Amino acid sequence: MSLRRFILKRFLVTIPILFGVSIVTFALVHLTPGDPVSQMVALNPDVSAAEEEQIRRQYGLHLPVWEQYVNWVGGILQGDFGEIIGTNRAVEDVVWARLPETIALGLFGWGFALLIAIPTGIYAAVNKDQIGDDASRVVALSGISIPNFWLGLMLILIFAVVLGYWPVLAPREPLYHPDMLWYLVLPGITIGTASSAILMRIMRSSMAEELNKEYVTAARAKGLPERTVILKHVLRNSLISVATVAAFLTASIISGSVVVEVVFSWPGLGREFINAIQARQIDLILAITLFTGVAIILANLLADIAYALLDPRIRDEY
Repeated sequence: MSLRRFILKRFLVTIPILFGVSIVTFALVHLTPGDPVSQMVALNPDVSAAEEEQIRRQYGLHLPVWEQYVNWVGGILQGDFGEIIGTNRAVEDVVWARLPETIALGLFGWGFALLIAIPTGIYAAVNKDQIGDDASRVVALSGISIPNFWLGLMLILIFAVVLGYWPVLAPREPLYHPDMLWYLVLPGITIGTASSAILMRIMRSSMAEELNKEYVTAARAKGLPERTVILKHVLRNSLISVATVAAFLTASIISGSVVVEVVFSWPGLGREFINAIQARQIDLILAITLFTGVAIILANLLADIAYALLDPRIRDEY
């Protein structure tokens, strides 16, 4: 199967998945008791019952749930994600304003994870059952076990409060400002640590398995330098497993960003999501959840494409 046809088939598969994500998300949000209008009325007792009903009708909250879902999906297809009740702000404006910060944090975390995991995994596999391998195993186990929020708080305590190397307050500059790279370091390390540890072990196991195969023995028998055998022949095959697992870890990085953004006061979608839950802003919760689902699905799609590029036999399985 050609690569173009493989990508088209994988893309078509994502459409019903997105539809399912939208139904589940909408149902879960509406099963939760309370709504933003009730919260507004609770904070302002002067609002009469007639005014409350008028607000509900203004935002379509008086309609049956299925009708609200149809209206919501219809609005999304036209680029309208709704309005934040009580503020006259469009939901999509808030999402687009915060999305770049979340993407930047996620990419930094990914870059940190891959930068640490791949060379460390290669080193551990080449030095299997030696001190370096044992040390990488301990580091990986620690990285997987430590919760994000605790690691973030410890990094703030050590590097920001005690040593004073990093700023403690929330960033005020725009994302493109050079100083923002400095603000990204600690939350990026926090969000990428667990993924780095998992990928390191996958890389180590995959490469150790490849090193025992006959083609490696043959390459060494031909007199190829060990560096060439590892980097040119073994690394490519080892990355297939890493690429697959890396895609699944996207979900943990995205979901983990909610906690990390709150801990570091990072102005991304995660912190906005917490504020939306506290205010029961249904449309904003739905939009952020949907964007998160789309990001995870796209990451898996890209991983499948990378998988097919590394191993063309995969294309024939679809």
